[in-house]
Amino acid sequence: MSRQMVRPGGRSARVQAAVHAAVRELASEVGRDALTVPMIAQRAGVTPSTIYRRWGDLQELLSDVAVERLRPDTAPGDHGALPSDLAAWAEQFLDEMSSPSGRAYIRDALLGDPDGGNAGLCSAYAAEQVDVILSRATARGEEAPGVETVMDHVVAPLMYRILFRPDGLDAAYARQLVAAVLVPTADHREEKLHDQ
Repeated sequence: MSRQMVRPGGRSARVQAAVHAAVRELASEVGRDALTVPMIAQRAGVTPSTIYRRWGDLQELLSDVAVERLRPDTAPGDHGALPSDLAAWAEQFLDEMSSPSGRAYIRDALLGDPDGGNAGLCSAYAAEQVDVILSRATARGEEAPGVETVMDHVVAPLMYRILFRPDGLDAAYARQLVAAVLVPTADHREEKLHDQ
């Protein structure tokens, strides 16, 4: 298990919270590129060795902070129907991830991630949100694709475009992806069976 996945308690949780807060505060004050471990340690009230022991280096610390910042803090909105729920979520996801801070968090999360654990966590956050939306739809009696289908046909193209082809990326593109994944075709029914 990587350091980033550990959920500490007690003193360890207080240290993590203080260090994360110091990173966020200092990044907004002096800029991310000016951050140093000693500067962060002083602001957090810990020794630099505490940071090195826990996170290894500055990039792993920035990665850990980024993963926490990418974690959704609320459930996706319930707009009463799958198309509107999924479209609203996809637009919000696009807006948050394609913002300058969202791109910086994505970059930091992946740069300090030698084993791929942070990428997995970020993917799991999105999948959990999609699962909430699809479960609501199913409970309302709506036909819904599987989580992996939505991840492959909505989330993956959005992330690709955010990272590699951001020009012209807008809410209409997100809505187009959602509309396409919700078209009840034979291919999608087969994918739904595969997801189960």
